[in-house]
Amino acid sequence: MSDVAARVDYVGAVYGSLLAASVVAGASPSTDPPSPAALMTVLLATGVVFWLAHVYARLIGDRERDTEIGWRQVRSVGTFEWPIAEAAIPPAVVAAVGWVLGLSDSTTAWAALLVAVAGQAGWGMVAAARVGAPRRIVVVSGLANVFLGLIVVALKALLAH
Repeated sequence: MSDVAARVDYVGAVYGSLLAASVVAGASPSTDPPSPAALMTVLLATGVVFWLAHVYARLIGDRERDTEIGWRQVRSVGTFEWPIAEAAIPPAVVAAVGWVLGLSDSTTAWAALLVAVAGQAGWGMVAAARVGAPRRIVVVSGLANVFLGLIVVALKALLAH
């Protein structure tokens, strides 16, 4: 098994941001969105559960027949896959800030959703830039991720009414 932690997992960061946006949209499609504390909890819990699932899948998928998995590999894969869970932190922080500021549950949910989509676009652009893509490809990457995020936003808006 290769030492995958040496690379940054931009795929995981983009995926985790889309996952966070989906969690917010899925948790608050009605006129009665969850409290900011509940939203924060479900965001962080979902991020961690998906992170664990990805760690497990990568460990099992990369495992060579009749070889044991050691703690070094578990740590390496866990570190590599961490951006999936980490992407839930900014929208969870927004939920906490919304709660502290006394914003409505709906406003807090929308703000968390927008932060998740912005994170997704930002990570897509960083990934493109880090591989040396031309500026137009970096912009297209950001726009493509915004488009995917807007699909989630549109679904939330449609399901909310």
